[in-house]
Amino acid sequence: MSVHLQNELESLKMKLLQLGAMAETSIEKAGYAFKHMDRAIAKEIIEGDEAADLKEVEIEEDCLKIMALHTPVANDLRYVVATLKINNDLERVCDLACNISKRVKYLSKQPTLSVPFDFATMWNKVLTMLNKSIDAFITQDSKMAFETCEVDDEVDALNREIYKQVYECIKEKPELTEVYIHYLSISRALERVADYATNIAEDVIYMVDGRIVRHQPPSSLEPAATDT
Repeated sequence: MSVHLQNELESLKMKLLQLGAMAETSIEKAGYAFKHMDRAIAKEIIEGDEAADLKEVEIEEDCLKIMALHTPVANDLRYVVATLKINNDLERVCDLACNISKRVKYLSKQPTLSVPFDFATMWNKVLTMLNKSIDAFITQDSKMAFETCEVDDEVDALNREIYKQVYECIKEKPELTEVYIHYLSISRALERVADYATNIAEDVIYMVDGRIVRHQPPSSLEPAATDT
């Protein structure tokens, strides 16, 4: 690898980590805004979404420039391809944080309800998945990436449970249908964040091991064997 290409890849990594930090912060702050129904924090997340959009475009342009000027191969090519995909997923995570914040702004204006939804557990699992997927990218740790993928089913189950609870709540209090739908939308957004964290983890596995593990059942996903 040429020194110039190495420098370009290192710069690319730093920019992706900046976007990753934006995504993590956005989801974490969205959780705080939801818990406290804090309109100011929700507004801050929404207004900050443009910065993530601009960073995503910058990273994509850098990836295309590297491929055009350096024609990377083998590990370097996988790294750039994975970065392109992870870049898009992180930007989508920021969009979902923005979407959740819009729901918070609506809910903050409604009467306080005693709801049975376990958002705290869901939020913790989603944020852990996102953190681990980004850490797996930083450390190029495919084992950590596999561990991230394994949690996705747990988040899916929580989302299904909230869907059932929302259904029952609407039957009992149909006049609050719109309010409950906003809760359901937040649950769905969190489930999508978990999906994107899984995508990132799968791209890390591709980058590190050269294996494409998308569209495979979780039970079939195992870390690549290592020499002993």
